[in-house]
Amino acid sequence: MERAAVFCIGEYAVPPIAGRVLAWLMICDPPEQSAGQIAEAIGASRASPATSMRLLIDAGFVRRRTRPGQKTHYYRVDDDAWERVVRRRAAGLAAFRDITAAGMERAGPVRRAPGGCAAHNVFDWMDKAFVSMPRP
Repeated sequence: MERAAVFCIGEYAVPPIAGRVLAWLMICDPPEQSAGQIAEAIGASRASPATSMRLLIDAGFVRRRTRPGQKTHYYRVDDDAWERVVRRRAAGLAAFRDITAAGMERAGPVRRAPGGCAAHNVFDWMDKAFVSMPRP
């Protein structure tokens, strides 16, 4: 869990506890866990994971569910969560490609900086490669 926490800090700029929550939800059995179960598993206070859960839900990693007749919320990482997150990130990079294209067009050929062209070319390459890639 600590390695996942360190990864998430660097890659997603989330607090370490969010990485621990995500790591636990990826390996736990049953795959749906209450906040209390998660807190106990990662060695945190019961209230501690609340903000991290919200971050992970907003990022698309985790879903919150309820069970009929219960007030307790349960959390899980869906099978397609990673694909959704990666595709969202790729779409964001593709959107930046559109920004670089507009900037290069506005700057014109004389003032076009090599760095802007390089960024555009990388984002364009990534978008084309990702769109043609089959689903996992």
